Amino acid sequence: MKETTNMNQKRECGVLLPVSSLPSKYGIGCFSKSAYDFVDALKEAGQSCWQILPLGPTSYGDSPYQSFSTFAGNPYFISLEDLIEEGVLTKKECDRADFGKNKTSIDYAKIYKSRTTLLRKAYERSKISENPDFVEFQQKEGWWLKDYALFMAVKERFDGEPWSEWAEDIRFRWQNALDYYRRELYFDIEFQEYMQFKFYEQWKKLKAYANKKGIRIIGDIPIYVAMDSADTWASPWLFKLDEKNQPTQVAGCPPDGFSATGQLWGNPLYNWEIHRQSGFDWWVKRIEHCFSMYDIVRIDHFRGFDEYYAIPFGDKTAENGWWEKGPGMDLFRAISNRLGEREIIAEDLGFMTDSVIKLVEDSGYPNMKVIEFAFDERDTGNASDYLPHNYPRNCVVYTGTHDNETLVGWFKDIAPGEQKQVREYLNNFHDSDKEIYKDIICLVMRSVANLCIIPLQDYLGLGNDARINKPSTLGCNWKWRMTEGQFSKELRAEMRALAKRYGRLNTKGV
Repeated sequence: MKETTNMNQKRECGVLLPVSSLPSKYGIGCFSKSAYDFVDALKEAGQSCWQILPLGPTSYGDSPYQSFSTFAGNPYFISLEDLIEEGVLTKKECDRADFGKNKTSIDYAKIYKSRTTLLRKAYERSKISENPDFVEFQQKEGWWLKDYALFMAVKERFDGEPWSEWAEDIRFRWQNALDYYRRELYFDIEFQEYMQFKFYEQWKKLKAYANKKGIRIIGDIPIYVAMDSADTWASPWLFKLDEKNQPTQVAGCPPDGFSATGQLWGNPLYNWEIHRQSGFDWWVKRIEHCFSMYDIVRIDHFRGFDEYYAIPFGDKTAENGWWEKGPGMDLFRAISNRLGEREIIAEDLGFMTDSVIKLVEDSGYPNMKVIEFAFDERDTGNASDYLPHNYPRNCVVYTGTHDNETLVGWFKDIAPGEQKQVREYLNNFHDSDKEIYKDIICLVMRSVANLCIIPLQDYLGLGNDARINKPSTLGCNWKWRMTEGQFSKELRAEMRALAKRYGRLNTKGV
């Protein structure tokens, strides 16, 4: 018997697109009118879901999976147009700022400098302390907001250094140091709180609009938090840190056919025994917070709850790691007991042991199928699980995720033998390599999977210049942006026809 029953049984489809990839006037996708236009386009295209990437504030490398907080929102997504309407910024100031000239790529260095400067001006003109809604937000979210705002203000004081390099008194959170910095950095702290207030105010308005249109938001959370985060600084006992608050072990993946040295992520590992003793209170609060933001939550690296890979801190590769047991169903029972049944997607990609398979089955959560994995000659174990004729209904099928090549780029790059497998499976030997992506989209749309999610780049038929992320690389990721008009009326009509043809049409909303 399943522990939980997840996801409704209706056939649905949706689009994967990071908020950052939306078209917008000021350098990065955000909660501006373009986001509302995108929701309207999804509705017109017959879609039911919009899957995004984590919304947390990003750190070095710009990855949404390495955030300064698991609870805070990314200030980059605050709509400057809304602040102009409020009268705390002028259009001239925003137009004059340098966000970079390339409308298809995000220049994070310029975004960081320009947006922070503008948001500070907006804060200083806002008289925010007199706003009763802001005061209520401070009180309601204070359980995470106070530590986060102080963390970011102190980090700024120490020129962006990771908290493990701060002065000893504030690094160890001695009370006299906490009191001192809260007085000394009062306005810097309030500025951080202001940005969080605006982020959540704007995001909840956008989400409500999407829900009214019958579009549900699928959020995404990493299993781990960043070492340089307010989470580890404020609650070091929840992680495997030593007496100097340095990690003893860090997260990653072992060597496999995709990487000879494995993947060294570097995140601190959880002290699961401490979490267990508290009834998994921190995790329950984390999931509850996620469901205040999203309708459905995808948990990244789900297999880490069964067994997680531990790598000695200081190692340069993941080759010397080992497996340890995770919390298993105890965690998900605690979540269910405290929060009731919630819609969660288990990201179970990668090598699957019998115990991981059992954990997914026991949880009742739908797992993920990625069609690009079905034809990989390097994967001799799991490839057939990704072929549509083997899918269960309780799963979510993707053409690819944010970590994969686009369909067009993938088909171009795979080996001739793999291309032959694809064509044989599709029984299609006549379409050109550039057009076969349409047949692959149809393949996953007509599968039995209850939910089908397709990256917008695949619907657009774009190559790997539109890829979101290439794992284990730095400098070229998380930058792609859609341009105005790219999500055309013609494409929306095609997507709607597909959704209707395969029984996935959204008929909800206004």
